[in-house]
Amino acid sequence: MKGTSSMTDERLPLYQRLRDDMLSKISAGEWTPGGAIPTEAELTKHYGVAVGTLRKAVDTLVQDGLMKRSQGRGTFILRPNFEGSLFRFFRQVDARGDRRIPISRILDRQLESPARYVADALELAPLEKVIRLERIRQIDGVTLLHEDIWLPASCFEALMQIDTDDFGNLLYPFYEAQCGQLIGSARETLTVETADQKLADILEIDTEQPVVMIERLAFGYDRTPLEYRRSRGPADTFRYQVDIT
Repeated sequence: MKGTSSMTDERLPLYQRLRDDMLSKISAGEWTPGGAIPTEAELTKHYGVAVGTLRKAVDTLVQDGLMKRSQGRGTFILRPNFEGSLFRFFRQVDARGDRRIPISRILDRQLESPARYVADALELAPLEKVIRLERIRQIDGVTLLHEDIWLPASCFEALMQIDTDDFGNLLYPFYEAQCGQLIGSARETLTVETADQKLADILEIDTEQPVVMIERLAFGYDRTPLEYRRSRGPADTFRYQVDIT
């Protein structure tokens, strides 16, 4: 397979190696989310594989929601809607009932040595540092969420030089613009706990009141862990819905 990276695991089936190499091209910025990938003819020539193998590799990316085929136009790289994911759980409406993206404010930013659970989640080497962000998300001055966010310092060092007032409300486009880091997928876990005094003060709720925590591990398109996040909000604003068919 002449076009693949030297980092490809030769033990994997050929279509999986193609898939991984395509994802590495997105992570490296060779292919851009929102844009079309090269044609089948171009890719089969580049990789030196049969069209059936190539299609199987692309099929897996389509099934994972990372790409979408458009009849007569080609195959396009998708940009996941992570904000839609998070706020399907918490109400994001103002006093009039209109849906809005909450305003975000960074409370603290530190370069630090990570706790073990953070280092394990981000698969960090010993002595690697992280950038920790603490922020809140509000609508009309009401705090909906408190978030602790950890990022590998080696990938996001540029964030230490930017005024926290300039971070904006959506972090993933900001990571891409400032650090060249693309978030392609994430895994979320929901748990319920009680608010300690600090969290209760921030969320303006009673101590020991139930809060929902959404724990998110976000990955680059090549499945490299890039962000570990814990978002907490009052349980009485939480709503879970799933359609079962």
